[in-house]
Parts: sequence; C-alpha cells; structure tokens
Amino acid sequence: MDIDTTGAVAAQSIYRARTWNYAQLAYEDVGEWLDNEGPIPPRAAATAGIEGQLRLQHELAQRLLDRRHREGALDFDMVEARPVVDDGRITDLTVPKKNPARWIIENFMIAANTTMAQYLEERGIPSIQRIVRSPQRWPRIVEIAARYGVTLPEAADPLALSHFLAARKAADPDHFCDLSLSIVKLLGPGEYVVVRSAAEHQGHFGLAVTSYTHSTAPNRRYADLIVQREVKAVLNGDPAPYTDAELADIAARCTERENAARKVERFMRKAVAAVWLSNRIGQTFDAIVTGASDKGTYVRLLKPPVEGRVVRGEKGLDVGDHTRVRLIHTDPERGFIDFEEAS
Repeated sequence: MDIDTTGAVAAQSIYRARTWNYAQLAYEDVGEWLDNEGPIPPRAAATAGIEGQLRLQHELAQRLLDRRHREGALDFDMVEARPVVDDGRITDLTVPKKNPARWIIENFMIAANTTMAQYLEERGIPSIQRIVRSPQRWPRIVEIAARYGVTLPEAADPLALSHFLAARKAADPDHFCDLSLSIVKLLGPGEYVVVRSAAEHQGHFGLAVTSYTHSTAPNRRYADLIVQREVKAVLNGDPAPYTDAELADIAARCTERENAARKVERFMRKAVAAVWLSNRIGQTFDAIVTGASDKGTYVRLLKPPVEGRVVRGEKGLDVGDHTRVRLIHTDPERGFIDFEEAS
C-alpha cells in the first residue's frame, strides 16, 4: 500500500510474496523504545535499515489513524485484567499498558483488511466481510453523552460519536476507559456477512469504513483463510473457490464460533477473578454497569477491573450507570461473581 501525506491509501498491489524476519522483534521492547522508555532492541540496532523502518512505520500509522478519525472512526481505551501468578497462586490482577508497537500493527492491519475487501469488490467477487451494524441502542448512547453536556444527533452518527469520545479522552483520560466500555457494550458485537459490492452492506460502524474484512491472520481465524483463498484464485485467474451459499454458511459459522470463543474467554477471566476475590466477600467497590437485560444486570469494577452480576438491588440500573456494589459470593468453578447494590 502506498500511503500519501493525508493518510489515504493512494495505490495498492496484491501479489504472492515470501517474507524474511530479520530482527525477530517483540512488541514490548519496540514499544518501550518508541515511548523513549528503553533502548532500541539490540537485534534492531544490529540489523541495517530496521531503525529507520520502524520510525517510518510509526509515522505512517499516525497518518492512517488521523485520517480514520477525520472520517469518524471510534477510539476506545479498553481495560482487560490479566492474572499475576506466583508459585501457582493468583496474587494480583494487572492491566497491560498500551503499546505503540501494537498500535502500529493495528493500524496497518485495518488498512490491509480494507484494501483486501475493496480488491475483491472491485472484481465482483462475493466475499466474507466483517461488519458492525448501526447500534440499536443509539438512544442510550445519546443519554450518556448528554450527561457530559453533549447533544448527539437522533440518528446514529459515527463522526459525531467520534468527536464526543475524543473530547472526553482529552478532558478526562483517567476515566475514559469506563466511558469506552459503556459505548462498546451499546454498539454491539461484529459479525461476518457475505458482500458482493460496496452498496450491499452497512459497513463497519466502529471503524467508519464501508468495506472491511479479516484477512491478515489466516493462521488463527478461518474467515481470513477464506479471504486469502479467494484472493489467490483471482491472482491465478481461477474461478471463485466458493459459491454464495457456501460463503453464507461459512460466515454464519464463523460468527457463531467467535461468539462461543468470546464466552469461553469471558468465563476464564471470571473464574480467575473469582479465585482472587474469594477472600474479599463483604467488601464494597465502585463499578460501572456493562449489561442490563432480562438475562441479568452486570457490572465491571473500576478497581480491580473484573466483571460480575448484580443479583440484589439491580432494578433501575442501565448500561453506563456508575454504582457501588458489595461482593456477596464467588464460585470459581462456575465463573460466578455476585454483587448486591450498596447504598
């Protein structure tokens, strides 16, 4: 991809290639160096051209991000606690620091995925794309913005939401992760669908793009493997490897499996947190509501950042509300963390 000064992909070409990993760099080492918190990784320093390449990548990622923000892409700070284990015991829950090296790759992947989706669309090849629909709970997002004195449009508008989030991040960076969590929950999950042309679908609301797929990780996501097979068929001049019906079945299956995987990950985080919290029954915590439906009301503690269910006093709570809760029960084997609202 050729990226111009405005952050636009001015030209692209797709071809078979073989890559060689000269320096075998790690995110953490590169991130600390780019943040001026550590030295350049020794293997980067010892490999000609790598330092300049990394600095160029950092600059290009910023151009891409700035352009996406101008077009309405949403920027979130998400908190995900990870256990600290010492001699087989969970001693703490920590939140990994955001890393500029990961941020570079994230922006490059978004650009690459958009390019791959457009490549197949332009050639009239039906393919699997990744979408996030316009949020059904937009009125609740409007309510949350109003708490900060901001009036959002009645109809879902990613650009207006992007401006609101950017202003809140600048005004209160320490608590922006709490607002991020509320908005992410209200946006809803993504899904895989079959797309034949850019006019056929809603695009990705969170990224503010109309054409987007998953193509950069065929070693760990099946949808990416399908997209790469389709691209290779185009490059070889072969017929499309899948029918529309086959693609529809694959897209539905990928969405279902992703949702199942998300449940497993959520369960494991809760099981770990339940072990760590088991000796803190009766303590109270500040929390934010992350889910409210007939299935139950859920909160995430502000510190430590773990999620559980409010089983007493939950009436009237909605996503985005701040509340205070008391821990009343944990069950690590079932991944249960139960709270009651503390007045």
